[in-house]
Amino acid sequence: MNNKKSFKKSLGLGLSIAIGIFIFAYAFQVTDVDFGTTRDEVRQTSLTRVLRALAHPDLVEYETSELNVEIPFYLPCPEGETPSLPDNASNEPYITATAACAGPGEMLTVEGFNFPAYVQGPLNFITSSGVKKQLEKFQADADGYFIYEIEVPKRQPVAEAQAIRATVRTNIGGPMWSKNAIATWDKIIETIFIALLATTIGTLIAIPTSFIAARNLMVDNTSPLTSVAFSVIGWLIGIWIGSQTTQWLLTLFEPIADNLALNLAGTFVSFAILYAVLRWSIGTDEDEKASLAKRVTSTIGLAVFGIAFAIFFSISFRAIGTLITEPLGSFGFFGNFIFQLGEIMVMLTPALIAIFFGAFVGSSLSKIGQRISDYMPAAQVKLINILLASIAGAALFALFGAGVEWFYQIANPVKTLYIPAGVGAALGLILAITTTAKSPLPTGLIIYTITRTILNGTRSVEPLVMAIIAVIWVGIGPFAGSLALALHTVAALAKLYSEQVESISAGPIEAVQATGANQLQTIVYAVVPQIIPPYISFTMYRWDINVRMSTIIGFVGGGGIGFLLSQNINLLDYRAASAQMLAIAVVVASMDYISSVIREKFV
Repeated sequence: MNNKKSFKKSLGLGLSIAIGIFIFAYAFQVTDVDFGTTRDEVRQTSLTRVLRALAHPDLVEYETSELNVEIPFYLPCPEGETPSLPDNASNEPYITATAACAGPGEMLTVEGFNFPAYVQGPLNFITSSGVKKQLEKFQADADGYFIYEIEVPKRQPVAEAQAIRATVRTNIGGPMWSKNAIATWDKIIETIFIALLATTIGTLIAIPTSFIAARNLMVDNTSPLTSVAFSVIGWLIGIWIGSQTTQWLLTLFEPIADNLALNLAGTFVSFAILYAVLRWSIGTDEDEKASLAKRVTSTIGLAVFGIAFAIFFSISFRAIGTLITEPLGSFGFFGNFIFQLGEIMVMLTPALIAIFFGAFVGSSLSKIGQRISDYMPAAQVKLINILLASIAGAALFALFGAGVEWFYQIANPVKTLYIPAGVGAALGLILAITTTAKSPLPTGLIIYTITRTILNGTRSVEPLVMAIIAVIWVGIGPFAGSLALALHTVAALAKLYSEQVESISAGPIEAVQATGANQLQTIVYAVVPQIIPPYISFTMYRWDINVRMSTIIGFVGGGGIGFLLSQNINLLDYRAASAQMLAIAVVVASMDYISSVIREKFV
């Protein structure tokens, strides 16, 4: 029995090894592995040249003095006479050759005398039009002497005298930073701040996203179909109302967009009225009907003056930034910062207000749906579910059809509106019929699945591709790189954050929920205290990743050190590229050290 087991084990091991060898053999075939090319002399020469260039990064330079020593040379020899070389009996540097003329492709010996010891330089052929062609790179010995055998260039013959010139460059003074080093410094600073902005933006979006992408926080959230259908309809209505209201107000305030005084006055007036409405809305009232009326009135007032305040505030930021940029002089970037904050607020205000209205109307209708499900008979709830689920499904699928129309421009309402709406209504009808009238639906799990699917899809797209799209959107430069990295950071950090939330202790959550806390209170008091240290650690690690990624997205126009590195590699300037590689290595190592210190103190 033992022999049989041993034989089977040995046979299985042998088959595993054979399969592994077969896989790697095929991998060699697919990847064109050919180690014979590593011994090719031409490739070895090129590799040696590149490695030596990389070992001499272009970081410093010197002021130089240039000495040109030349002799006249004819290509080919003139007819009827043989030119002679000039006499050189002085102690100054001079060169001579075995002949003053020769035909194309002939060999010629060139000697140099009285040069500085061990000096190096190019030995060039100078045409009558001043074009240089390097024949050799010479190096003098301790006595200032050199000798080289060169090939006469194969050029079109001319009657005029040309020249063979030895050029000697001597350093003057001490070393100073090269132009490439200065450009590298500017770009590496740009790279660091690209990574900083991308990490900041990504973190701000990833933190709230991570809570709805955490299974342990979402799996217990359930709602009856009545509440869900009301919520979907309310969200769509609220978003439409919010977006239309905001667009109308933006159009209304557009004539005074450049008037700083009116914008500031509007900001203060809107804030004062908003504050007054808020104070009035939280006052006590014994009359229930009056309290209800007060709540409705205050909600409308808060919404209207809140929108007005947000619009005035964002426009004021733009006006202030424009006003102070020029007077600040060298610090004008601060005015531009304020202006760009205003641009961000102007851009985001419509979306945020639309989301606010959607959340408000959706939440209000959801509560109504919950009450209907709780207090009405099941038969009536079933009929309401059939109607509402059909409407909600039709609205959602019509919205999906509008997205398809925008992308593909089918220009056929039947295909992009009526058919999707009909399918959505049918699916809503089927859902309402097949589910129990008051049974809860796993809404939290559905939201969790949709969120994780979006994050997985976004994370699967490389930042390089995102940078290409961002370059098309905002143009070549670091802004495009920041946007691309920020989007990828959201997907990556949201995944890490949510997995950290899923691994926290369940005890504090159960304790807080036992007090009757809602979802938001549970997150604030039970989840957040447990996740702060790992969130800091993940954020610092992501900044480190973004620094390295920003060097790659520069290859497609995303700014930063990668843009300069790609240029130098394309120009085969490996000394300059070596300086950028060195800067990247120093920054990454420094980031690793800084992040380790921060983690040690706070994590």
